[in-house]
Amino acid sequence: MNHIRNFVIIAHIDHGKSTLADRLLEFTGTVEARKMRPQYLDRLELERERGITIKMAPVRMIYKLPELDHRSSNTEQSNSEYILNLIDTPGHSDFSYEVSRALAAVEGAVLLVDALKGIQAQTLSNFRAAKKAGLKIIGAVNKIDLNPQNLPKIESSLAQLLEVPTSEILRVSGKTGEGVEKLLAAVIEKIPAPKPLDSSKNHSLSQALIFDSLYDDHKGILAFVRNFSGTFEVGQDIFLIASDKKVKTKEIGYFVPDLKPSPEIKTGEIGYLATNLKESDLIKIGDTVLGGKILKDSHSLSSIRGLALSGYQEPRPVVFISFYPIGQTKFEDLKSAFSKLKLTDSALNIEPEANDALGRGLKIGFLGQLHFEIISSRLKDEFNIDFITSFPSVAYRIKEGTREYIIKQPQDFPVKPDKVFEPVINIEIIAPANYLNSVVNLQQVFNLEIKEIENLNDNVIISGVMSLSELVRDFDDQLKSISQGYASFSYELAGEREADVEKLEILVAGDFIPALTRIVAKKDLEKEARKSVEKLKELLPKQQFTQAIQASVSGRIVARETIPAAKKLLGNFGKTGGDRTRKMKLWKKQKRGKERLQERGRVNVPIEVFREILKK
Repeated sequence: MNHIRNFVIIAHIDHGKSTLADRLLEFTGTVEARKMRPQYLDRLELERERGITIKMAPVRMIYKLPELDHRSSNTEQSNSEYILNLIDTPGHSDFSYEVSRALAAVEGAVLLVDALKGIQAQTLSNFRAAKKAGLKIIGAVNKIDLNPQNLPKIESSLAQLLEVPTSEILRVSGKTGEGVEKLLAAVIEKIPAPKPLDSSKNHSLSQALIFDSLYDDHKGILAFVRNFSGTFEVGQDIFLIASDKKVKTKEIGYFVPDLKPSPEIKTGEIGYLATNLKESDLIKIGDTVLGGKILKDSHSLSSIRGLALSGYQEPRPVVFISFYPIGQTKFEDLKSAFSKLKLTDSALNIEPEANDALGRGLKIGFLGQLHFEIISSRLKDEFNIDFITSFPSVAYRIKEGTREYIIKQPQDFPVKPDKVFEPVINIEIIAPANYLNSVVNLQQVFNLEIKEIENLNDNVIISGVMSLSELVRDFDDQLKSISQGYASFSYELAGEREADVEKLEILVAGDFIPALTRIVAKKDLEKEARKSVEKLKELLPKQQFTQAIQASVSGRIVARETIPAAKKLLGNFGKTGGDRTRKMKLWKKQKRGKERLQERGRVNVPIEVFREILKK
């Protein structure tokens, strides 16, 4: 294990993690130059289209230091081959759960900072997470090939954050490869080798942590594991503690970066286990895999369940959106697609849902707005699923007398609850100092309460508390707009507080449309109600009777628009307009018909209208 180094690259989004990973693959000879392509570890087409990492990606590299590193006097270290297990991680705050799982599988981290943008919100968030996990952190400034003017200042800021001399901050270019050899040398020198667990003294025990999974049509579910003790071999019996399942390994291997079968995975290594399991619920992220002679010697599996490694907290979804199949897509197709997505994205929370207007569907919990957008795109691109979604909502805790309950769907919101509690977040915004006033003024638009403002060189760090529901209201876009794209933010759940909200319902021709119900802050009710009825008036087709579009709050109409009845041509009455009395008879007959329709006529809101009004 002295020749193994397990590490991650962590950074804010767009700071060049994947590009640097490409150069590491090249320098270590893991991928041939002729097969190399940009963002090599980003396997999803969507990742390359958007230029961001969505899924963590492990890779095993074999590297030999070319010569004795000038900072080390260890000759053995210089002349030996090393196994470098790298996990490339996402940078957006919505995918911080992915990062936390990667941190639990390694001993070190490379904290990367863009030489033009400097330290940003997710830089701080990832740094704190890596420090909390007890990892050795190496600071590096990327994109030095652009000759940034503020490079010394950014180096100094990063050194101050890591509490190390500025000389220890590495300069690299993920584009040209400059400084990559020094980075590899620093990884080998500074990041500690994996240490065996105390339980590994029992040679009959193998323990591994599942940090990710993948579905393969031929091999079933692949469990991505970090082996903490013992050895896992092909054909060996293993026990999944959380699933309470004993199975046999059909194939094991490493990521190079493609799947490469191997006879075994040794202590300290990262690899995969294929068991041919097809049920998605059997492989749980954070579960412990046990193996070895202990399974044969143990008379009761319950006696070894106490050997579970510390896993992860269950991800807490923050935004709930219902999906309904439309077009040629059936409900079972939608359900199957989400089951497969759950294997690669354990943060998804899936529950059945039904709606009078849209039929059977699934209520999905997401970690944020970007998470929702990514999954929506994957549904279309990977599974060819056609769907419509409800308005995004968050979970509210309702108190009525002595009764308390949680509602996740706006339709379930009671008319006049005693108290309503909404989830809140601690938010941290980093922006150039000259945009401070603009950021502070966001308090007037969003339910944001600023708690502290501190300086970080030329930037300010603004800490505050905000309602989680405000993230759905384009907070990110507004922040980017008022700061010309320079501000960034990260957040974490911070409990709940009492909310002043009400249910906004939409009626068309006297009928409630449940799919258009929303929970809105009282201060925004009239504005949101007016926007909704005006938008519906534009979208709904005319009928043979007048359609009243109304926005209702607690039985009170707060906004209304009317779509007039479609006029029916009365025929050709000649150049002079025909006989007036004949026209009047036809008009009166049409009027009586419209009155009868008005009484019993119903409006079926077309799917296309739902699609348009539910757009962000």
